[in-house]
Amino acid sequence: MSQPAIALAGAKAATKGKRPATRSFWRNVGRRLLRDPVSMVCLTLLLLIVLAAIFAPYVAPHDPYRTSMARRLIAPGDARYWLGTDELGRDLLSRLIYGGRLSLFMGFAPVLIATAIGGLLGIIAGYVGGALNMLIMRVIDVFYAFPSVLLAVAISGVLGAGIGNTIFSLTLVFIPPVARVAESVATQMRNQDFVEAARATGAANWRIVLAHVVPNVTGPILSYASSLISVSIVLAAGLSFLGLGITPPEPEWGLMLNTLRQSIYVAPLNAILPGVMIFITSMCFNLMSDGLRSAMDVKQ
Repeated sequence: MSQPAIALAGAKAATKGKRPATRSFWRNVGRRLLRDPVSMVCLTLLLLIVLAAIFAPYVAPHDPYRTSMARRLIAPGDARYWLGTDELGRDLLSRLIYGGRLSLFMGFAPVLIATAIGGLLGIIAGYVGGALNMLIMRVIDVFYAFPSVLLAVAISGVLGAGIGNTIFSLTLVFIPPVARVAESVATQMRNQDFVEAARATGAANWRIVLAHVVPNVTGPILSYASSLISVSIVLAAGLSFLGLGITPPEPEWGLMLNTLRQSIYVAPLNAILPGVMIFITSMCFNLMSDGLRSAMDVKQ
């Protein structure tokens, strides 16, 4: 067999062996996560919150929109209203359950969209390099001139309150950091041996990106994106608290904090319950992100 033929056969063998290694990597990540008690506790709490939000019509004991001034600010522990009522006499437990729908949606939707767009831009910039990398990353750097909170407030202030505008503003905030992570990893993958081997076989660039670059970039992107979910929940709640996010009478944890803040001295337990839900949910996502990052560390 000639020397070029031997090199070509070796390149094909290298590229074929990459996919099983990727599957084995994710299986090992799953095993490490299962052995992490903190991640499992957080995952259990998040599953309970998500399931309660999904099945809110069947779980919530009362109508979250029904008002009654005769029942306003009932303290938690009441036989009928377990977590009390808000300033308009609406059941707080029901509103917290229904509020999880919007709060979780505002946490996931911007991050998913930003991960798709930012990941694509970062992979293209990192793999192609050169002038295209310079163009994309310099545009991305412009967004780093503004703090994320101020940028989200500014965009929402210009566009106005509403679910769509909030998602749009948060998506713009999250695209730059995701793109930078994807670009950094894709740049490292571009010169790896298995990518060079795929080029030696004559594979097209788009096939190399889909088969070899994307699977290796997905892990770091997902690990980083999972940490942004908690940030998105807090930012969305903050925009609603400022009147730039969800509008009344929709139940949403940040908006509930805003409407209950005037009752903080009269019914402090009622007023802090939405904040407690924001804290628990964001903390669980943060700890899950840390667990995922540790599980993906090959040195572990």
